[in-house]
Amino acid sequence: MGQSETDGQPLVAAIDLGSNSFHMIVARVDQGEIRPVERLGEKVQLAAGLAKDGNLSEAAMERGLNCLAQFAQYMKGRTFQAIRIVGTNALRKARNSDEFVRRAARILPYPIEIIAGREEARLIYLGVAQTQADDNDRRLVVDIGGGSTELIVGERFEPKLLESLHMGCVTFNDRFFSGGHLSAERFQSAYYAARLELLNIEKAYRELSWEDAVGSSGSIRTVSCILQAMGEGDVITRELLDKLKNDLLVFNRTDRIRFPGLKPERQTIFPAGLAILTACFDAFDIEQMQYSDGALREGVLYDMLGRDRHEDVRGRTISALMKRYHVDQTNAEAVRQHALYCFDQVADEWGLSQSERELLSWAAQVCEIGLDISHSQYHRHGAYLIHHSDLMGFSKAQQHKLALLVRGHRRTIPRSLIDSDDEEGRLLKLTILLRIAIVLNHIRGTDNRFTFSLEAGDKKLSVSFPRKWLKQHPLTAADFERERIEQIRVGYWLVVD
Repeated sequence: MGQSETDGQPLVAAIDLGSNSFHMIVARVDQGEIRPVERLGEKVQLAAGLAKDGNLSEAAMERGLNCLAQFAQYMKGRTFQAIRIVGTNALRKARNSDEFVRRAARILPYPIEIIAGREEARLIYLGVAQTQADDNDRRLVVDIGGGSTELIVGERFEPKLLESLHMGCVTFNDRFFSGGHLSAERFQSAYYAARLELLNIEKAYRELSWEDAVGSSGSIRTVSCILQAMGEGDVITRELLDKLKNDLLVFNRTDRIRFPGLKPERQTIFPAGLAILTACFDAFDIEQMQYSDGALREGVLYDMLGRDRHEDVRGRTISALMKRYHVDQTNAEAVRQHALYCFDQVADEWGLSQSERELLSWAAQVCEIGLDISHSQYHRHGAYLIHHSDLMGFSKAQQHKLALLVRGHRRTIPRSLIDSDDEEGRLLKLTILLRIAIVLNHIRGTDNRFTFSLEAGDKKLSVSFPRKWLKQHPLTAADFERERIEQIRVGYWLVVD
């Protein structure tokens, strides 16, 4: 595809670093709609390279990096409006995922977001919902990946129940069909292991109920393709799964499996995927299931489009967090306004971006959620809650940064902020701005947004008030003096006059 084929419309791309395969979808945005123009993918089996010590093997990383090099070659010479790369279960589990991300950045110089399981489920549902009829029926979506299985119940474009379970076609293949051995006993062991994983969520999902079941991604697509090639139609039923299982167990090795419609690269992992899907049908009493072409990468594209239209799910997540932990909305909004007013005055000098402005805004809104637990050390409680919650729309890296900002918004600035990975200390700068905003918010009875100005330099911040203002507000002067001493400790010079 040449650049001319896009008709001058901006290109967007989503890359899914899955546990079994890496996929890229390239699309153009036309009248607010996403129209795919290219899909690339390759079997990488990253999850198969997870050793017992939790590290990705060198061979697995090389397979992944070689695939990214192919994506990079395709992207060379093309102009993209937006690119988003997400990593899933294998990268979530790998102890050395940071090493893979660093090496990947040399090939594709874009951030890689390692997303939480429920965030993966949300994006999968969004991708599926865009390919289904826009009706009001509640649906169950099942997505069997290489390292995890996501299950979502939702209506239209809104998920109601999300779960990500630690079972996938690659991990189950290694666990139950190692060495390529296939038997009825091995298949049954995989089936019961999947049923046990599903046991904890069966009740909640059955109580919510749904009208339609939809499947997405490789394992379910493979089952659908085989059934269609066998002349059974495009609807997956329990009876047809039993037939596939019986036909499968004729073979005694996974590398000898032969079915019409079965691609060679999915041959060895097919029994594991079939066992998990069969367990899902039985656990939730599914009568029939349709396959959807939409999945994680399509969901990532539509999520990017939603953010451009100011329909960012992260804003809803922050609002829900504030309500859950009974945050004082008026005070939180005042802190946010102070923080953004400070940010806008120093952003150019400190080289801060719009995404960092958003991060500061969210941190200002939720910095007091820990008060719902205890006033003592509430900044620590708040950081813990953010770090360990499922925050829809946030990558693990964004969630980590948000937790650090909340941890550092009062008392001693922690070493983790001073030693954070960003070379220019942007996260520490955001922390300083948040702390200044909180000091300013302590001033009551005046619209103090317009009584001060900020000026930034290299590791220096000056806050200026009208003449004699500080003398008339001794409590504020004392507050700033305490903050000045803390900032000296972390290598910054705060001047207040």
